Amino acid sequence: MTNGIDVNGLDGARHAVSDADRAGLDAGLRGATLAEGDDGYTEAREIWNGMVDRKPALVIRAMGTEDIRAAVNFARDHGLRMSVRAGGHQIAGLAVEEGSLMLDLSQMRSVQVGPEARTARVEPGATLGDVDGATQEHGLAVPVGVNSTTGISGLTLGGGFGWITRKYGMTIDNLLSAEVVTADGSVLKVSETENPDLFWAIRGGGGNFGVVASFEFRLHPVGPEVLSGLIVHPLSEAAELLPKFRELCDAAPDELTIWSVLRKAPPLPFLPEEWHGREVLIFAACYAGDMAEGEAAMRDLRALGSPIADVIGPHPFTGWQAAFDPLLTPGARNYWKSRDFLALGDGTIGAILEAVGHLPDPQCEVFIAHVGGAMARVASGATAFPQRDSHFTMNVHTRWDDPANDAACISWARGLFEATAADAAPSVYVNFMPEDEPERLAEAYGGNLDRLREIKARYDPANLFRVNHNIQPQTVTEAAQ
Repeated sequence: MTNGIDVNGLDGARHAVSDADRAGLDAGLRGATLAEGDDGYTEAREIWNGMVDRKPALVIRAMGTEDIRAAVNFARDHGLRMSVRAGGHQIAGLAVEEGSLMLDLSQMRSVQVGPEARTARVEPGATLGDVDGATQEHGLAVPVGVNSTTGISGLTLGGGFGWITRKYGMTIDNLLSAEVVTADGSVLKVSETENPDLFWAIRGGGGNFGVVASFEFRLHPVGPEVLSGLIVHPLSEAAELLPKFRELCDAAPDELTIWSVLRKAPPLPFLPEEWHGREVLIFAACYAGDMAEGEAAMRDLRALGSPIADVIGPHPFTGWQAAFDPLLTPGARNYWKSRDFLALGDGTIGAILEAVGHLPDPQCEVFIAHVGGAMARVASGATAFPQRDSHFTMNVHTRWDDPANDAACISWARGLFEATAADAAPSVYVNFMPEDEPERLAEAYGGNLDRLREIKARYDPANLFRVNHNIQPQTVTEAAQ
């Protein structure tokens, strides 16, 4: 041990954590504390977005609910700033803060499936791959995202949508209960009937209200195979095909999800070599239902244009869930800008095509997700996540390796973001927000923000959980107005 560690305080000053304080904390943990130079420290601090290179002063690696509780109590009692790292996948990189305390949940990855009840209990460090792998052993699934290395905690707390959302709703729509450690060290069960206000808030409100120690999800029969795959077209056909994509999405049954990706073609084995590195339009589609019905539902999509390749077919659901993993590996530099559109207007399509014609790096892409169906039949006030209209979400996914390209790539993303402002809806998916967009919090929560601030004031009045897309607690004066 050293002579102690200085940690960022909630008051803006540096606070000394003595060797004795650290030893006392360690003695009560199943896990351990880690400082720079300790085995496991580097692994704990490294996250998915390679742009984020921060060193916490002290890491508390949790192995269970009581470890989480001990960490929360330690941070509160010592007045320390604390970030919470689960999967470490969030684009903003708020899982780790320079010089602060970090609670690391990444080792808590258990997934326990109850096949008869069709439920799963999931620990907060689990990835989507962990969840899909365990649930698919029983032919079941919960709607999650589209990259298997994403953490279940951040995805769920922000909302969660993917290939089966149109059929079965968002991740939060399938959350039955959770165990939450709040700022005062309480361990609360939350559900529709127990602490329902806190249950409402964590379904979209992020990590503002406590640390989730476990989730209980409702599962649905899916797989083990789904009709899914990619259809690749030359970018030169996109001006004609994207309006037809828009029409197909609007008419699609709930079982069918179609997304578009515009980028330079990666060296996929089913693409002719002469297309590798050239700009393409990719339709990614999944049908969550009967294979024959899926073939009929995708017929019009597959009849569009003259594709370079069409690899729609039966695929294991777990494989399809990981299909984009090679394009989303950890360690690259990433910067995102995102917009929602109630309709995909011609002006927006034109702006996207103009930008894709000038990609700043071969890894950069624009994807357009269409969501609706079951998730759109939930009232906007039913959960903290408010955007329940059927809509398109554009993610300008800027990705590169060389720090020398930072300015060019970030400028490109911001340029496309500005060019699509006219048609945009007044909302944004909080999980797609980079760190430099605090002013968009009102867009993320819309009419639910006031209620979130009131609940924040009850469960975390001192704003202990602030290293996030932060919801400020409502003040006494505001509450009295």
